[in-house]
Amino acid sequence: MTAMLRELLKQLFKRPFTNKFPSKRIPESVNGFLEKAEKGKAKINPAIPVPEGFRGRIEYYREKCIGCQLCTKVCPADAIVFLPKEKKVEYHLFRCSFCGQCVEICPVKALEFTKEFLLADYKKD
Repeated sequence: MTAMLRELLKQLFKRPFTNKFPSKRIPESVNGFLEKAEKGKAKINPAIPVPEGFRGRIEYYREKCIGCQLCTKVCPADAIVFLPKEKKVEYHLFRCSFCGQCVEICPVKALEFTKEFLLADYKKD
């Protein structure tokens, strides 16, 4: 119990680990926002480099895939579905929990994490 309390007090005085979002306000239109930024009417914070080992959007390289289905077996969110006709997999980003098990188990590195973190959209697919 004392170790947990000691860690809690230590963390209380450290800086937060979260990064600020790259812009002050969420733009209604990215193109309009960038035009305003070029004219000096909108402020953009510089992008902060993502840390090593960051789990961004997963990139699937279809040409590398050998159809072994290991990724489908370890995916807890059922985000990867095997297509038997093509002997390839289909990756559903909207189901993914970014656990990284599929990336680790793929023998040919057909799946990898990118540094992309702005994944919000109006469509789930």
